[in-house]
Order: sequence, then structure tokens, then C-alpha cells
Amino acid sequence: MSRQVACPRCRNSVVLRSRPQSPREHAARLIGMMPFHCQQCSHRFLAWNRGTDHSGPIDRREHLRIPVRLCLSFSGGKVRGEGTVKDLSLGGCVIQSETQVHVDDIFYLEIGIAPNEPPLEVAAMVRSVSARGIALKFLRKAQEDKRLLAFIHSRSGATSSALPQAVAAPIASPLAPGQTGSHD
Repeated sequence: MSRQVACPRCRNSVVLRSRPQSPREHAARLIGMMPFHCQQCSHRFLAWNRGTDHSGPIDRREHLRIPVRLCLSFSGGKVRGEGTVKDLSLGGCVIQSETQVHVDDIFYLEIGIAPNEPPLEVAAMVRSVSARGIALKFLRKAQEDKRLLAFIHSRSGATSSALPQAVAAPIASPLAPGQTGSHD
């Protein structure tokens, strides 16, 4: 019988097992405790690993990644482009786009998370470019963006076991009819 780990601060059960970062966390592993990271409030905590659902591999990511399919537009410097968000987390996203970008480029993103709603606006930096897509890291604390937080939590389900499940959201237009993409 397995037991679900929940955050002691906010009681949310969407937590990820993390790599030990401090001497305290390394020492706790010797007695069977593991560090966890809450996806709701970002609290790091230790919990017993015996009998939990978190016996799989440690995720290097700080945030739960949700597979999606959302339209986005982006701009930075003289570069403007459009693409599709393939996965999304509070820390960043992976997009597919034909636009040429480079590692460390900074862009202003507009992500359409729902039809007939304004796009989610966030600044991001290119972390890598590969055949898988363009990996972007959000530059400010995404936990402060209540719309992004609500969107991710609505797609993640009640527990972290929702991570492997693909979420196929309909493609939403990043701009409502009559809106322009310029912010000059």
C-alpha cells in the first residue's frame, strides 16, 4: 500500500522528489528521508520515502511539466515569430517554431491559454535549441502569475501521478479578434 506525500505548508499533493541540495538533506537520505518540492507554494521539505508513490527516478526539474498544444507569438530585438507550446511549467516551456533563435536570446512571449481570453504574457530566455524544440526559461517568478498557476494546476490533476499523462488542449489563438500584437 502506497501513501501520497503532501506539502506540510499548503497540504497540496502535487510534489516532486528532488535531488538533495544541503548537508541536512544528504544526511536525511541516510535514514530514508527524501527532499521534495511543492508545485503549489515552492516549499522544499523532507518526507519519508518508504511506501510512497515517489520511488521512481528523481526529476531534475524544479517544476511539474505539463504536455500542451498552445499557440504563441514572441518578439525580442529584431526577431518576431510564432509557434506552438509543446510543454509548459511554472519555470518555462518548450516550443516548436520555424523562427531562428539562439541560446541566451530574450523574448517577450504571448501564450494563448484559452479562446476569447487575453494571452498569457511572460518574458523568457532561450536555454537550448534542438530537434525536440526551443527550451525557454521564464525570467520572473511564474508562481506570481495566477493565470499560469491556475492553468497548470487545472491540467495537472490532483496528484503528481498526472505527470505522464498527455494533456491535449485545443490550440488557442494568442490574440483575440481585433487585437494587435504590437506593444510599441
